[in-house]
Amino acid sequence: MTSKKRHWFWNLLLVITIVVCVTVLTMHYKNWIKNTPDHVRLLSGFYLEKVPYSDLDSVVFVERIPPMLRLNGFSALEKEKGIFQEFKDSLTDKKIYVFVDNISQPKIKLVYKDSLKLYFNLKDSVETVNMFNDLKGKLQVDPLN
Repeated sequence: MTSKKRHWFWNLLLVITIVVCVTVLTMHYKNWIKNTPDHVRLLSGFYLEKVPYSDLDSVVFVERIPPMLRLNGFSALEKEKGIFQEFKDSLTDKKIYVFVDNISQPKIKLVYKDSLKLYFNLKDSVETVNMFNDLKGKLQVDPLN
């Protein structure tokens, strides 16, 4: 009996597929946050948001996110990630970004550029509180208001 050899192309395709799946799983595993002197960058899977500190309007701790319509994204176990739209605001194109690693923990709500909203938290609640304090310290208060 002769054994058939698998063509090298299929082996390469299998290896590339496995590498891509592991990369995507790693990207969605947690929120990757980078603080720089002028902005905070949040990377969560395929979603990337860069929020300049000068554009921040408010930083608030919230227990729950409001009911929203998911435009795209996913929910799995304690994670909720994607782009959403509020029910009461379904006539406009205002998107709300949600990068929540633990739905049962408090979330940070960022409002920036007057009306854009972003909800996020980290797996560890202590890290979330530290991030909240850092962002609250970076929030610039306008002396005229």
